[in-house]
Amino acid sequence: MSVLGAALNWLAEWGFIFVVAGAIAAFCVRGSARRRSLVRVLLVVGSIVIGSIFLAAAYGKLKPLPGFPWSWASLKTSIALFAIQVESYNLLSSSAANTVAHILPFAELFLGLWLITGIWRRYSSLVACLAFAGFMIAIFSAYRRGLKIDCGCGVGPAEQAGPGALLRDGLRFLLPSLIVCTGAFWIRKQSALSPAATEAPESAAPASQ
Repeated sequence: MSVLGAALNWLAEWGFIFVVAGAIAAFCVRGSARRRSLVRVLLVVGSIVIGSIFLAAAYGKLKPLPGFPWSWASLKTSIALFAIQVESYNLLSSSAANTVAHILPFAELFLGLWLITGIWRRYSSLVACLAFAGFMIAIFSAYRRGLKIDCGCGVGPAEQAGPGALLRDGLRFLLPSLIVCTGAFWIRKQSALSPAATEAPESAAPASQ
């Protein structure tokens, strides 16, 4: 599991490079057909990258403490520790923070798997964008109130809530999500327009004759 966690963390932290590079390449490609083909590949890669972010986040929150095996007891301990992190934001009551700590890691696990499957990619990527935006708002709120706390995202090394965490989340997490979401809706629009585009020359042919 440690190898899996390391792989997920690497992809979560550096996968955005592939997504951004793919988006730039798609803009540079000439021809709508070639651009659509490249965007489709980009969406698959991007969905895997974003899905890995959520899987890494869930893994980071649920993994047992160093030296302890995976067990129901270690899982409860990890969730209890995460509940303390949630409560440290001073946005929720103790009971609400505990509820969030029990739900959020499994919601991240579900969303990560949903993104990787590619099912309803427009909606999964949109949910991802909203989730990252929500996390960034919470981090910004903690920073504005002067709280010196760990952001608690579970991805990569621990980082204090502040400009560094916001920059990381915006560049590495939110940006690829926005690219995939925009690309997914663009592909949907192009697919809806393509039948009309192919029928237009046929209807125009008799008039030219």
